Amino acid sequence: MILIETVMGNIDAPEWAERLSAADTDLLEIDQWEAQKSRFRKTTARGVQVAISIDRGTHIRDGDVLLWDAQARSAIVVRIELRDVMIVHLNALMSLTPEVAMRTCVELGHAMGNQHWPALVKDTVVYVPLTVDRKVMTSVMNTHRFEGLRYEFVPGRDVIPYLAPHESRRLFGGAEGPVHSHTHESYAETEPESGHVFGHPPTRFHGHSGTPGQALSATAGSAHDHHE
Repeated sequence: MILIETVMGNIDAPEWAERLSAADTDLLEIDQWEAQKSRFRKTTARGVQVAISIDRGTHIRDGDVLLWDAQARSAIVVRIELRDVMIVHLNALMSLTPEVAMRTCVELGHAMGNQHWPALVKDTVVYVPLTVDRKVMTSVMNTHRFEGLRYEFVPGRDVIPYLAPHESRRLFGGAEGPVHSHTHESYAETEPESGHVFGHPPTRFHGHSGTPGQALSATAGSAHDHHE
């Protein structure tokens, strides 16, 4: 078993990207909840047992280089599988009356709380990691027909660049467990997975600027504490 106590670098760094371009790379594949831990054991794709024991308060990131053998030109690199994320855009609410905008936000919060969906609110965007089937989330959003809102589904990796590290941990760290189809409401029909709400078609995510201090992490509905 190989003990890992420090992270050597990340493939996003130019020097590591070049170094690993011709290297023999073994992958340590972990999920988004394991990535929040500073101590765990895992087996790589090639069967190498690895024990992670890094400083508390630090976390493994996608692309981290855990081991590098310069002579053999071999490495162990982390791959984190992130779930898709539903993005709800609130910016259109600014053109509505304060009463309508407030009512819509309350209705959205109530619907998400009723479904126990974890969420991260940053600026005028709500990020919701998929904890149920995408069709269920589409049905919930379309059934409520929130005025002035549009939403879309994007890969989790596309969201990461627009979040501070602590925001990413809050968003994905609360979404562990298998994706399931459990809901607390019964809907008469499932509408097409179009992301279409009140005539606003979905658009690809282009990011939103903002400082970490403007972000609010909220777990809608009942929250669950997790410990390493």
